[in-house]
Amino acid sequence: MPLLVSPGFATGFTLLFAAVLIGVFGLLRIIIERKKETLSVRNIIAAYTGFILIVIIALMVIAWLWGYDMGETLQDGWSGLIAAVEESIPRLISTVVILLVALLVLKVARIGLYKLEAQPSPNQKRKKTVTKVILSIIKYAIAIIALLALLTTWGFNIAPALGGLGIVGLVIGLGAQSFINDVISGFFIIFEHHFDVGDWVEIDGFMGEVTDIGLKTTKVRNIKGEVRVFNNGGIGPVSNFSISEAVALVDFGIAYKEDVQTTIEVLEKELPKVHEEREELLETPRVMGITDLADSGVEMRIMARTKTMTQWGMERLLRQRIKEILDAHDIEIPFPQVVVHKPSEQ
Repeated sequence: MPLLVSPGFATGFTLLFAAVLIGVFGLLRIIIERKKETLSVRNIIAAYTGFILIVIIALMVIAWLWGYDMGETLQDGWSGLIAAVEESIPRLISTVVILLVALLVLKVARIGLYKLEAQPSPNQKRKKTVTKVILSIIKYAIAIIALLALLTTWGFNIAPALGGLGIVGLVIGLGAQSFINDVISGFFIIFEHHFDVGDWVEIDGFMGEVTDIGLKTTKVRNIKGEVRVFNNGGIGPVSNFSISEAVALVDFGIAYKEDVQTTIEVLEKELPKVHEEREELLETPRVMGITDLADSGVEMRIMARTKTMTQWGMERLLRQRIKEILDAHDIEIPFPQVVVHKPSEQ
């Protein structure tokens, strides 16, 4: 039975269907893994049975597109089916071998990359990021090569089909411009080192730790455990808090009646003790002086360089110590005050 469509379309449709089936199977495994405590065995069996039925239907559609007549095989009943199976035994063996080799290569690549990632290095975050991307590329490459090998094993002539993939790729590209934009942006993010897995970043007002970087999306988890997925093509300006040393800034106020110079001298005497206690502080906190003459008091600022990702904790610690120092020296912290003028009696 001849091909019902062009070889390029048949090959493109087959590859697309294979990618969709792989994605559906991966999603099914994730759902079952997360819900395994609430799902019954019957539900799990039903889910996998439904997936197998989808695979069978997909294979029948693909076979029909490639011109394989299922009716002729099943026309003679069981005898025809058995004869077809006997004729296909070498191909079935080859199919099993191809799948086993593909899985073995993927397993070896995964183990090798994970061992490389586990080795200590000054750029551990960078190495972890690149490892994840390389593993993702290897997965897709192995899947495509294995699929082409399987098509060749079952007698499909993929040479003219590959020639027609250019047109199919152009059509798919025109309809998937957003996807291509995400992938290209992903390459720039990874190889221009905008951020790595484990970095603390702020993207579109969402601050958190980068947990995964792919060619299409980036995942960020904030301090509450919320995970937000960003399309790489839609990521705008990014604030990366993990690249260089951080700075802890603390603003506080004292009452107008207090002497500013005395306050500065007291703080400069006591703050070195905080530096000695906490190794996260890279220098003794410095009193920067007056920053504002507010309604209720004089606003002052203290600044100190800290290790990366420790600035927020150090700011909380400095606020506590400043309060203790001011209280110990009877320096008043301002509070809102209202002056009421009482009219004179006539």
